[in-house]
Amino acid sequence: MVRWFSFLLLLIAPILLMAQTSEKELLEQLKTATDGNTKMNIYYQLGKVKMGKDAKKAQEYARKAHDIAVDKGNKGMAGQSALFIAEAYKKLRKTKNVEVWSKTAQNYAMQANDSDLIIKSVTLRSSVATKERNYRRAYEINQEAFDYFSKKGTSISELEQQYETQKIQLKKAKESLERDKKRLTKEIAGLESQRDQLSTDKKELTEKQEVLIKEKELVEEQITEKEEAIEVISGEKEEAQEMVKQKEREVKKLSREALEKENLLMKAEMQQSRNKNLLLLLSIISGFVILLALLSYGRFRASRKARKAIEEEQERSEELLLNILPASIAEELKANGKASAKKFEDATVLFTDFKNFTQIADKMSPEMLVQELDHCFKGFDNIISLYKDIEKIKTIGDAYMCASGLASGKTPPTNIVQAALEMQEFLEDYKAERASKSLPYFEARIGLHTGPVVAGVVGVKKFAYDIWGNTVNIAARMEANCEIGKVNISEATFNQVRYKFNCTPRGRIEAKNVGPVEMFFVESN
Repeated sequence: MVRWFSFLLLLIAPILLMAQTSEKELLEQLKTATDGNTKMNIYYQLGKVKMGKDAKKAQEYARKAHDIAVDKGNKGMAGQSALFIAEAYKKLRKTKNVEVWSKTAQNYAMQANDSDLIIKSVTLRSSVATKERNYRRAYEINQEAFDYFSKKGTSISELEQQYETQKIQLKKAKESLERDKKRLTKEIAGLESQRDQLSTDKKELTEKQEVLIKEKELVEEQITEKEEAIEVISGEKEEAQEMVKQKEREVKKLSREALEKENLLMKAEMQQSRNKNLLLLLSIISGFVILLALLSYGRFRASRKARKAIEEEQERSEELLLNILPASIAEELKANGKASAKKFEDATVLFTDFKNFTQIADKMSPEMLVQELDHCFKGFDNIISLYKDIEKIKTIGDAYMCASGLASGKTPPTNIVQAALEMQEFLEDYKAERASKSLPYFEARIGLHTGPVVAGVVGVKKFAYDIWGNTVNIAARMEANCEIGKVNISEATFNQVRYKFNCTPRGRIEAKNVGPVEMFFVESN
């Protein structure tokens, strides 16, 4: 138990140190942060700092931390930030939002198996229900937590066993690091190959430098020849001086000053000629050196830019491929150049559609319409990302389509039905927020059906992962025959989730191009 307490103390020490940091210091750290986990923790601490003074600003910071945690798949932090948002809404006296976010925190806590966070979330939900004098609801919330702990068998006495389990996990992490070490060794070998290439380039540069030295020596020889020419000129100068003396003797009437001026003029002309020759030679040598240096530097920069551009394009292509295809399909496509179609006998397809979308769209600007659709679809994306067995297929105008059971092994539709209920809760929360500001809002119908589908990738340009079959058509009819704010499922789906959810039978209802279909409304867990 002492070892477990020490381990917990080491985990929370950095958080306690960050809590002492002021808002200004945290904002400065946020400007320089590049890692997603670092930004997530800074936003969370900013929320803590602002909680006592500005609860609204605190929940905004916490939402940013929550969004990053969801994107990173960090269930623990997603639950902590969701609980923090619920506490902020409680301080703002928005009871409905408190229930939504504390339930979200509870869901993430159960996924992360965080007993302490589960208890905090249940306590907050129960206190809200008790405050509203809904004692039955408070009992159901606590009963749900009790059932979870009874099923999991989790207790404080088991924490030491979890510590031993974590030791095993650390051992696995060590093995993973060994694999990373081998991968890095291969990368080092690749870098050594690049170093050899650079050595080859250096050798070529040295050879070019030797050529330049030889050219320099040739220029120096030319300079020597010029100097010899200058010496010849000096001899001619002496002859000229002798001629001057002769002229001096012949022209005795000229004054000494005139003769001296003529002599100085001749000297100046000769010195100027010599300086011009030297300057020309030095300019030629400098030009060769500068040209060679510029060529070498240009080649080095071009090579480095090309390598960097190739790496960036490869990373961008990987991200784009994983954004439009499931990971298994993307790997198969990269390995074989194509992805084979597969049939799944027990898949569940979900459709959503907004009520009076055309009429509401006419009241919005194009920018606002796209913004609101993006907000709703991002919310749906965040919800289904909590369940590994749900795959987003596509959006068609204002319709959203996803499916589960598209993997090996039988997958019951429990998670996708739960996701449908959470989508309606999300829209209800968003509706309350928009209605309080007298702004238009979207309300949706959601329909599900379970059955066989065929899945695959079609097209060459702008290819997409899609599913086909009568199951898709019936799921669309489930949505079309649903009511606003409800989740409508077929009998095939109901038979697999009847013991997990409270459902209301609707009887056999005529579906277009399908015929009478037994339908059920999903009310709650």
